[in-house]
Formats: sequence, structure tokens, C-alpha cells
Amino acid sequence: MREMYDSDLYAEKNPTWHEEDAPWKAGHIERMIRKNKVPSETICEVGCGTGEILLNLESAFPEAVLSGYEISPAAFNRAKQKETARTKFYLNDLIGESASKFDLLLAIDVFEHVEDYIAFLKKIRDIGRFKIFHIPLDLSVQSVFRSRPIMNLRQNVGHIHYFYKDTALAALKDCGYSIIDSQYTASRLELPNQSLSSRLMRLPRRMAYAADPDFAVRLLGGYSLLVLAE
Repeated sequence: MREMYDSDLYAEKNPTWHEEDAPWKAGHIERMIRKNKVPSETICEVGCGTGEILLNLESAFPEAVLSGYEISPAAFNRAKQKETARTKFYLNDLIGESASKFDLLLAIDVFEHVEDYIAFLKKIRDIGRFKIFHIPLDLSVQSVFRSRPIMNLRQNVGHIHYFYKDTALAALKDCGYSIIDSQYTASRLELPNQSLSSRLMRLPRRMAYAADPDFAVRLLGGYSLLVLAE
């Protein structure tokens, strides 16, 4: 699936590169950092896209130096135009920069795209002291029953692995990570430009989540998982 990012295919299917989602994602990351008092003098993001998450975090952490690594030339070219004195972007595979060490490594909606995600997770483990992952929870009863949501994710945004909370956390633990904190993020409820079906599901999802968060997410989906690990 890497050819989707090496070519213009991903950009053709997703012309904004989801930049509109970046403030929402950065806000959740910022709160996770502050809640757990995570050192953030050096922050790196693997698969940074067009850089908007890092640029939002630059405003939140005025002492931080930020680095973004991206393999897609189209995304990198957009990010490079927005570089600042404290935020730099690199068209490179971060794994090839393994000598680098950061306070915090971000992998935001990334490893569900990677063919050998187990090897990927093991290789990036030592690049940052702390890691924050944002993982779409694509597997739910309704998504499996309908099938089309998962196939759309595969065809349009390149998800080739699908998780629910338990398998996402198990994958990280199996790769040597210690989980410090985790929480759901309501991606289908709070992100802009949602489909009609997602908008219609907002009330049922909110009501079910208020009663039992884990059951609601497994049944109806619509959430992602934010994880702080060491």
C-alpha cells in the first residue's frame, strides 16, 4: 500500500490531507501531555502528513523543538512550505534516522496503514522516550455487519489493519510498550465534514457511551483510541 503515498493517489482521494482534523487531534494530544506531565522539549511525528498537528502543538508548547517525518512527496511539499524556526519537516523514513532520540514520538493515525505494523512498532519504540498513538477503532459490530465502512476506509484512506480497543493495546504491549494512559476520542461525533450516516448516529452513540463506554464503542464504533506509552 505504500505506493498510495509515493504516488498522487492519496492526494487525489484526500485533497485536504485531513488538515481540518489537525486542531482537534492536537488538542487531545496537548491534554494528554499536560495531564501526564510528559517532557516535550523535543517532539517528533512519524507520518506527519502536511504538518498541521505539529504546527498546532508548536503554539501550545512554546519551548518545544518539533520534527516531522513523511514519506509522501505530495504531503511533504505542503508541509515544507509551512516550516518555522522551531518546526522542521523531512522527506524521509524516520526508521532510517534511528540515531535520533526525542522526548516524545507521535504516531497519529499511522500504523493501520503500514504493511508490517508489528515490525514498524518495534523499530520506532526506542526513538522517543514517550510515545503517543492515535488509533482508529475501525472494528465494531455495526462496521463488520455493514462491511462497507471498512472497505471504504481501505479504498479511500489506505487502512489495511483494523482494530478495536483490546487488540490495539495488545499490539502495543506485544511490541514491548508499557501503557501509561489511554482514552477514547469521539472522532465520528466531533470531527467536521461527517457523512449523513455518521451524523444520524451521533445521538445513539452518545446515549450508549453514557451508559457503558466500552460496550458502546464495540457495538457502534465512531471512536478512536489515544494512547500514551513508554
